[in-house]
Amino acid sequence: MHRDQSPLQARTAPELVPSLFLDLDQMLDEFTPLPIRAEFRFDPDMPAVITVEFLSERGPSLIWRIGRELLHHGLTSMSGCGDIRMWPALPRERPSSWLLLESQEVEVLFEVPAAPLALWLDTTYRVTPAEAEMDGLNWDGFLMELLEGPATPPE
Repeated sequence: MHRDQSPLQARTAPELVPSLFLDLDQMLDEFTPLPIRAEFRFDPDMPAVITVEFLSERGPSLIWRIGRELLHHGLTSMSGCGDIRMWPALPRERPSSWLLLESQEVEVLFEVPAAPLALWLDTTYRVTPAEAEMDGLNWDGFLMELLEGPATPPE
């Protein structure tokens, strides 16, 4: 997955899986954390993808779409490649994982508390198990959008 640059917004199902708000540490350098809040959203219509919005006190928030499996595996082992990677931090007071996001515009490292994310992800898997993630996908529509690009809004 990659940083969201489209006007599309993921729908959520708060009655099934409420958003998870987590306080993360954005690492400015090796020793300087900057607290930041993030909202994790699950859409049962797109269960393989978690929308993460990094909320900023100043300026616009940043939205990334991250594979649910990548987040799940990143809690216990190295996961992902390319733009998004996640791996467990060395044992410390509170279990956590590192989440690295990279694009042409940004490279940022976050420390993510593992326990609340793990519980929340387990809830999403109870709603839509991993083996059912692709069941409702409209492959023809998905491929057409990939080949033709997003539709242009009428003038």
